[in-house]
Amino acid sequence: MTPENLLHGPLTTQKCTFGCPIIDRCLGGGIPINSITELVAESGCGKTQLCLQLLLSAQLPVSHGGLAASSLYIHSEFPFPFRRLQQLSHVRSSLFASNSKDNPCDNIFVLGVHSADQLFDLLSKTDSLFTNPPTGMPVKLIVIDSIAALFRSEFDNTPCDLKKRSSLFFKISGKLKSLAKRFGLAVVVTNQVVDLVGSDAGNGLRVGNLGSMCSSGRRVSPALGISWSNCVNSRLFLSRNEEIVGEETGLVDKSGGDFIARRTRRQIQVVFAPHLPKSSCEFMITRDGVFGVDR
Repeated sequence: MTPENLLHGPLTTQKCTFGCPIIDRCLGGGIPINSITELVAESGCGKTQLCLQLLLSAQLPVSHGGLAASSLYIHSEFPFPFRRLQQLSHVRSSLFASNSKDNPCDNIFVLGVHSADQLFDLLSKTDSLFTNPPTGMPVKLIVIDSIAALFRSEFDNTPCDLKKRSSLFFKISGKLKSLAKRFGLAVVVTNQVVDLVGSDAGNGLRVGNLGSMCSSGRRVSPALGISWSNCVNSRLFLSRNEEIVGEETGLVDKSGGDFIARRTRRQIQVVFAPHLPKSSCEFMITRDGVFGVDR
């Protein structure tokens, strides 16, 4: 690569589609390979739903935005939502015309971990999975759901433990980045949020495009702090908020008042990413999957 090459046009990186053109358009085509993308949100916003959809989308041909590859799903929150994965697989079976006799779930390798040390040990033993994949497709996607669950109960809030925790952050992220670069992988990790209350509100992580993050009417901040934010290449924030869409005076809710109809609005926003500008889009979760809302 020379300065002259850069003048001929932007560098392009292969990406894995989310399986929705609206979300892909917002996020520059999907999840890029050779880097770590973080999905941060409170529970119930759709992190795992998006991850399950990515596991299936990765198997699509490159011409359809996929990676023509299988995936490794490492989960720390139990149980694994296998029934939901089967449901999404059945709905999207028509997309896998070239392998219509195969079950897409067979190309997804699921492993459970209970601690950060166990995760690091597992990642250190996965080379054979990428060099000699068990199926006919190479493994090109790693999903870790969630990274926060492995750290939040294992370390105390003491200087010594915080130092150990930060060290483990960099060991795990360094291993993930090394694997991504060596084997051309897309890496996705999910993270939780913590509430910002009182004096903490002024100390929220102002990293990237968003001065503050709000979900369910609360100010929140990504879990694991500033050290972990330096370990990921891109951060996407998923939020949910309730809005009133109507009021029926003839109906009575459980509290004895008038019935108020509410709707949940979900949004995905780019907090920071080296390849993306500030952008966002609304999305919804249905039986058939996660889809962007074009407004």
